[in-house]
Amino acid sequence: MVDEQESQPVNFEERLDCEKRRSEDYLTKLKYLQADFENFKKRNDREAEQIRNYGNECLVTQLLDVVDELELAIKNGEISTSPESLIEGVELTLKKLRKVLEREGVTPIENPEGKVLDPTRHNAIAVVERDDVADSTVIEEIRKGYIMRCKVIRPTIVKVAVKPKNNQNLSNHMEEKNNE
Repeated sequence: MVDEQESQPVNFEERLDCEKRRSEDYLTKLKYLQADFENFKKRNDREAEQIRNYGNECLVTQLLDVVDELELAIKNGEISTSPESLIEGVELTLKKLRKVLEREGVTPIENPEGKVLDPTRHNAIAVVERDDVADSTVIEEIRKGYIMRCKVIRPTIVKVAVKPKNNQNLSNHMEEKNNE
């Protein structure tokens, strides 16, 4: 058997040509795949651009309805002698705007008055010294905060209570005098 293998001459040129063809095939396939991938990236970029440019088209259309109603309320308010009808029109428009926001997943943060400050939902802009409430208790909501699909998009701006410093010092001073 060994003699049979040795007796058949190996045709290196034929094998080389075969390998060259395989190599060219692979190179051609690679070029096609690269071109396909580049086209995919370009198509993806175009689609992402369209989403960025027109993804909120539905929301804007709904907001334009609210703008139309506000313009109508202003027009009617200028000719109306009754402020109640103007207020009613604005309230209805506000209700419609809230529905638009709700459809987009935007909800107001619950009024935090009387609750402990939550820094993930509240932004304290003022501190008021008070004895009648615990430290870091929200005593006033200044501006509503909003959540969009579980993410705080605007924190509630609040005033927070702290214990007065002078009363603590005065209490400590009174205790010291009583102990003497």
